[in-house]
This record gives sequence, C-alpha cells and structure tokens, in this order.
Amino acid sequence: MRTATVIGAGIAGLATAALLAEDGWRVDVWEARDSTGGRAGSWERDGFRFDTGPSWYLMPEVFDHFFRLLGTSAAEELDLTPLDPAYRVYGEPDGRAAAEHIDVRSGRDAARALFEDREPGAGDRLDTYLDSAADAYQLATTRFLYDTYETTAGLRDPALLARMPQLLPLLTRSLAAHVDRRFRDRLLRQILAYPAVFLGTSPLRAPSLYHLMSHLDLDQGVLYPQGGFAAVIAAIERLALARGARVHTSAPVAEILVDGDRTRGIRLTDGTTHTADIVVSTADLHHTETALLPERLRTYPESWWRRRDPGPGALLVLLGVDGPLPQLAHHTLLFTRDWHASFGDIFGRSPRIPVPASVYVCRPSATDASVAPPGKENLFVLVPIPADPSLGHGGVDGRGDPPLEGAADRVIDQLAQWCSIPDLAARVRVRRTIGPADFESDLNAWQGGALGLAHTLGQSAVFRPRNASAKVDGLFYAGTSVLPGIGLPMCLISAELVLKRLRADRTAGPLPEPARSTR
Repeated sequence: MRTATVIGAGIAGLATAALLAEDGWRVDVWEARDSTGGRAGSWERDGFRFDTGPSWYLMPEVFDHFFRLLGTSAAEELDLTPLDPAYRVYGEPDGRAAAEHIDVRSGRDAARALFEDREPGAGDRLDTYLDSAADAYQLATTRFLYDTYETTAGLRDPALLARMPQLLPLLTRSLAAHVDRRFRDRLLRQILAYPAVFLGTSPLRAPSLYHLMSHLDLDQGVLYPQGGFAAVIAAIERLALARGARVHTSAPVAEILVDGDRTRGIRLTDGTTHTADIVVSTADLHHTETALLPERLRTYPESWWRRRDPGPGALLVLLGVDGPLPQLAHHTLLFTRDWHASFGDIFGRSPRIPVPASVYVCRPSATDASVAPPGKENLFVLVPIPADPSLGHGGVDGRGDPPLEGAADRVIDQLAQWCSIPDLAARVRVRRTIGPADFESDLNAWQGGALGLAHTLGQSAVFRPRNASAKVDGLFYAGTSVLPGIGLPMCLISAELVLKRLRADRTAGPLPEPARSTR
C-alpha cells in the first residue's frame, strides 16, 4: 500500500488525508497541538464555545464538490442555515451619536434595492457589477483555482487568451479603483471592497478581479454550519478516519527526512521517525521550508520571503456577554470613515494598530443556541492589525500583553458607542484575546500573519507558491500559504491539488466526482 505522511491537522491536512485515503493511500496525520483544526480551532469556557478562526461559509459549491469527491454531500455532513440578513454594516458616526447601519440581504433583487435606495441609479450599475463578478467567479473556478500550474497549458488555452483584453484591466487596476469608479456612496463602496481584507490585503492592493467576491455574498448568500466551524472540521476529520487515516495529536514534527533528493518520512521532536512514500506539509510554508528542511533543499529560502507580503495580523477578542445583543446581526461590520488611513496603519511603512479600527464581529449565538448558555451571547471580534509578533500575545481575562489588551478595550468601547450598547463592557463575563505572537507561536505563522500570504497580484494564481517542492521528490504542500490561497474553500481545493499532482492531472478544472482512482 502506498503510504503518505501529512503534517498538520487543520482543514487542509484533514482534507488531504481524506482524499488520499479515499484514493487508496495509507495516511498518517501528525499535528503539533493537542487538538485538530489549526486556524479553524475552538475554545470553550463557562458554557461558551468560540470558533477561533474562520466564520464565513462562502463558496458552497466548493464544499459540495469536496464532499461529493468522498461520496457524500454537504447536506448530509453539515446542518447549514441561510443567514438573513447576510450581514449588518455600521458606518463611523459623527460625534457621539450612534452609527448609521444598514442590513445587507443576499439575492439580486434585495441587493439592487439597497443600492438604489442609497444612491439613485446605483441599482442598474450593481446589476452590471454583479454580472461581471459572477463571470469572473466562474472563470476563477474553471480556469484558475483548480490548476496546479505544472504547465502553462491552461493559461495558453485559446478561449482564455481571447478574453485577455477584458481580463487585463481586472488584473492591473485595484479593487478600490474599480469600485470607486462606479459608486459614490461611502458605505456602498465599502460593502463592495471589504472582501479584500478576507483575502489578506487591502482594497488598494487587491486586483479588481477579486470583485468576484461580491458574487458570493450578494448573489449566492451566506450560510452558517450549526455547531460552528468546529463542526466543519469534525465532519472532514470523521470522513478521513472512516477511510482509514490516522490522526496523531501532540506530535510536533521536527524534520522532513530526505534521502538524496527524495523524501522518506519525518522525525518528530521526541526523536521517533516515521517513513512514508510521500510527505504533504500543510504547515505554514515558511515554517516548512526554513525549519523542517536543510538550506540546500529549500525551494523558498529566506531570501525569497524577504520580498513577500504576509498579509495582515489580527487581534481576536472572544467575549461571552450577559443578556441579548439585538444591535448585532450574525455578521456585523464596522467601517471607519477614512478606512484608507486604517489600511495605511496596517500595511504601510510605519505599521500600527489603527484607531479607530474597521472591525468585524460574529455573533453566532444569533443563529446557534449551542455556542452560549441561555440568555447570553457569544461574540467573536476580529480587528485587522499589522502582522507583527512584537505586538504581543493575548490572554484570558485581560492578562494579555498591554498593547493588545488596550486595543481590545478600545474596540469594546467602539462597539458600545457605534452600536448603541452602552453597558457592553459591564456585561462581559468571559474574555480572551489572541494576537500576532500567538499566531506565530501556536501555528508557526510567518510574521504572525492571521490568514496566509496576501492575495496581491504577485501572490495569486500562477505567481503563488506551488504545491510541490522543486528540490525534494515526494514532498507536497497544501494550505493557506500555497495554491490556490486563503480561506476554507481554498484549503479544500489545495488538498485536491495534491491528489491532482499525484495523478499527473494537469487540467485546469476540478476532479471528476467521486474521487476514487480507476487505475
């Protein structure tokens, strides 16, 4: 039987294990931490259960395709709830008044009505914008996301080349410029441009091709898996285990073993070695390359990383709160008036924590009774900040490093003022912060980045790190650092790209369903 070792039991590692086991491989997964999930982890205290990472369920067809590769479906494995509204947006208030807010509902008619109401004529322009976004999304899923780029055949396809006159402006113009040319209202502009942050960059730096993201929330809709994103991890782990994969936790890898130019397995920090025909590292790529391999075998040495963008860091604030919070939807976004200045604070030459900050808040207790005790609310607050471990570690009950705890206090006050929850701070019963130093120490994240390599033009598609070592045969990569990119759907695709590599499948689209090889 062919044997595979997978490093890391986040979603990419578990998905890789499931697909390889389905394909007939004997798979062992080695996870440094005492639980699975990686960035999509969870934390519990006093009856509250918090997701500590991803919280938006988008691109449902990618999840559906992944589950169908394993002979099942998202509907069978998950309990998915549509969100209405998809999210709520607060704009920065003038003076001490409460902020203006609007609810964003999915579906073309609802989105069009919202835009037209705020800016006469914007409804028609949104139709055109979303038609373009849907077209770009279809192009991405059929031409770019599932391509291993082992060859340039997909990029040289005549049908794709015929579209280059339309594509080039989308690659060379920023998302912010693309949006600002079409809409005047500040909140409408921010609604269309904010997804750049979830791609690890700012609207000023993201190529406007990523306007495709608006197809997901405005056209398709936003779902929530009951049980939180821990339920997604549990489903994929369950499928991997059912196919014979073995998952080992509290088992940090110290070295990828190489014989000549061929991998032969791994060595754990306890000194034990485990041989395998192939190794798939889903750990942070910088850690894999610079800590687990000798210098002579690094495809991406330190000199390569000095020219790369790690994307933003994050301050996460997990709050268990007494009493109801109807002022917040399941997803709520707070946008500063001068958010270009905020992005300058995060990505500029003199990085600092923005004040005030544009903030994302998830209130899963609005939809899921299991995440908080009765009569209480669960809040996950994400503040984009510089990817800088020197900003410190978070902690429980305000015991994190002062820069982060001070920023958390400011954000709680900001929520209280903007969202008309004046007693919010007094109602907090559980509090934990997580900062860039935690991402670095707990997840080996390069520079403490929260998401993975930013989706700038030079770090997207064919320019993103590939999913196989150029110097070690049998060494493959998956996860947020490599093709195709950031986010849970991208991690599922990255697992599939490993299987495509092993099958020598150089097509640009997804694998046929189901995944079992006919060889």
